[in-house]
Amino acid sequence: MTRVNIPRATNPCRLRKLLLALPLVWLGLSLGAPEARAARPMLTDDARVVDEKSCQVESWVRRNQHSTERWALPACNFGYATEFTLGGSHLSGPTSSGNAELIAQAKHVFTPLTEGGWGRGFALGYAAHPGTFVPRRYLGDAYAYLLNSYASRDGRFVVHTNLGWSHDKAASAERLTWGIGTEVQQTARLYWVAEVFGRDQGRAWYQAGARLWLIPDRVQVDATLGNRFGSAGEDRWISVGLRLLSPAFLP
Repeated sequence: MTRVNIPRATNPCRLRKLLLALPLVWLGLSLGAPEARAARPMLTDDARVVDEKSCQVESWVRRNQHSTERWALPACNFGYATEFTLGGSHLSGPTSSGNAELIAQAKHVFTPLTEGGWGRGFALGYAAHPGTFVPRRYLGDAYAYLLNSYASRDGRFVVHTNLGWSHDKAASAERLTWGIGTEVQQTARLYWVAEVFGRDQGRAWYQAGARLWLIPDRVQVDATLGNRFGSAGEDRWISVGLRLLSPAFLP
């Protein structure tokens, strides 16, 4: 369990910063946010973490052919280039109403991403599925992966690669996971994104879309379309998301 030191009420400056940041967190959670991943809308993770002593909330709605997912993933960086995420989703549909997924993850970057260079890190976590009613499923499926990112010299093109492992408790199986994603900056606020990702078994998935800064470094919106290779449309989805970032306020 991550230990969080709450600012003391006797320090009015720290308390004021905390109170100013709470509406951001509340708004992201009220709008709703497969494992914790990169900055929305990508599933392939990046070698970046939220600014030190800051938090963010990534939230989105994903509409599948026969269900709707509502996600919220709050994350904070208390220091040491490490980001902690704790959140989850609610799934609703004709045969899946009430199902949920809970995510707990830690991501550490040991080589910060710079323009014209590589960033490197790793992540590990648990994904629990309490709505599946599988005995002891609430303990979760463990996963871990290595992440690499490369940025062009002008920073307008970035590519991310992931290679990892997950344990599927229900199937008692080990899985190899992978992902490749790209970001292309068109304007100061508009980015185009695309990626492919999958496991060592079965067909891979892909998605593409855009992200837009409404308020630079504070409020971002995005939208994507995705599908599975070889699918006639039963695996197609559309998603829209909101990302909120706070200023530094943690002690």
